[in-house]
Amino acid sequence: MNIIGDMHTHTLASTHAYSTITENCRSASERGIKVVAMTDHWGEMPDSPHIWHFDNLRVLPRRICGVTVLRGVETNIKNDDGEVDMPRKTLEKLEWVVASMHRQVYTPSTVENHTRAYLKVAEDPIVDVIGHCTTSIFPIDFEKCIKKFKECGKLVEINESSILYKSGSFENSYEVLRLCKKYEVPVVFDSDAHYCDLIGVVDTAQKIAQEVGFPERLVINADHERLAEYIHRKHPEIEFL
Repeated sequence: MNIIGDMHTHTLASTHAYSTITENCRSASERGIKVVAMTDHWGEMPDSPHIWHFDNLRVLPRRICGVTVLRGVETNIKNDDGEVDMPRKTLEKLEWVVASMHRQVYTPSTVENHTRAYLKVAEDPIVDVIGHCTTSIFPIDFEKCIKKFKECGKLVEINESSILYKSGSFENSYEVLRLCKKYEVPVVFDSDAHYCDLIGVVDTAQKIAQEVGFPERLVINADHERLAEYIHRKHPEIEFL
């Protein structure tokens, strides 16, 4: 499976990451990655940049090192009602929105509460991707959530960094992919890279997908036309090489 876009990446604007956007794009270009979504942290995460970082993303060129750059964010799901923490007026300026749970913002509690939060955030039209929902710190009713993500047209992320470094995510990724296969839910395989040489590296995610027999046609960022079509639903003005 040839991944052509990495839709969840960080720059040193998130202070626990270590590379610039130019370094990320240069590395992406060397790996044959055509699209990079720049999704630094926001809000109550301790390493988040100032809101000016996001308001000023318009100054970035559309392409860096030949790679199409999407101006985005990883926003936080902040409560059981599935509210995200970035102001709407800023979210509406962005081109790619990943919504994730982090314990620094949303205190882990029960399966019922976490599930409710995901069901609610799925209804938010501004959210594109449900970020790393496989971690055991936020257990959920996977079947109920996956069906809701399908209903609301959300992409489900299989996150390489979470698989490698977050408890429970390796095992839970099998379950999520089985359910996404069962209900025909599109996914993205993302690196969640915090260093430039990790851009586009999703080897473990791909191995799990192969073992599950997950169909390539449901991996949105494995095909240029599929990815462009998804992005153009909201942002028809974005041009792709």
